Amino acid sequence: MRYIRLCIISLLATLPLAVHASPQPLEQIKQSESQLSGRVGMIEMDLASGRTLTAWRADERFPMMSTFKVVLCGAVLARVDAGDEQLERKIHYRQQDLVDYSPVSEKHLADGMTVGELCAAAITMSDNSAANLLLATVGGPAGLTAFLRQIGDNVTRLDRWETELNEALPGDARDTTTPASMAATLRKLLTSQRLSARSQRQLLQWMVDDRVAGPLIRSVLP
Repeated sequence: MRYIRLCIISLLATLPLAVHASPQPLEQIKQSESQLSGRVGMIEMDLASGRTLTAWRADERFPMMSTFKVVLCGAVLARVDAGDEQLERKIHYRQQDLVDYSPVSEKHLADGMTVGELCAAAITMSDNSAANLLLATVGGPAGLTAFLRQIGDNVTRLDRWETELNEALPGDARDTTTPASMAATLRKLLTSQRLSARSQRQLLQWMVDDRVAGPLIRSVLP
């Protein structure tokens, strides 16, 4: 995989999405902003060199919404590599642990889910309860933010749990990132020695298998 393309859209400053998207000329991005009455932030980066190929509002903050789930699972995989976690470890939870939109985890109250299964559910199906259960294993929002600082991302921050982090108030820096920072962090997770080669392949596969963000973003972009 040579390039990573990250698009973050804020519809009326409230709805951001991040996905792999087909290349969008800047004029089309500007036109999309006008049509959507919102901001669009995007960056296309060469994974091998880190060189920015195309960017628009790349240094502006956008609410992360569910895009944090990829970074979260990167943090989980880092713990696996360090011997502090196992993808096969089973986590059991209760009805009161479930929050809105938990299409996978709500089906496994009786038998629980492994850490790996929770990561797959969080990324590929945007399962919010799966994300919260994983967040607890890395020290909550503060723990994930600390992980980001440790790998050199001084911009991205997670302050709340699902589903409160989706509030996305205009001007609120909580639970936000910039396209440039998120792309740089994803590059580190996918190509540097921050993760083992095995964990890199696993994270990338989860991203490729995403069944929510990809179709959604492609339905609204030219």
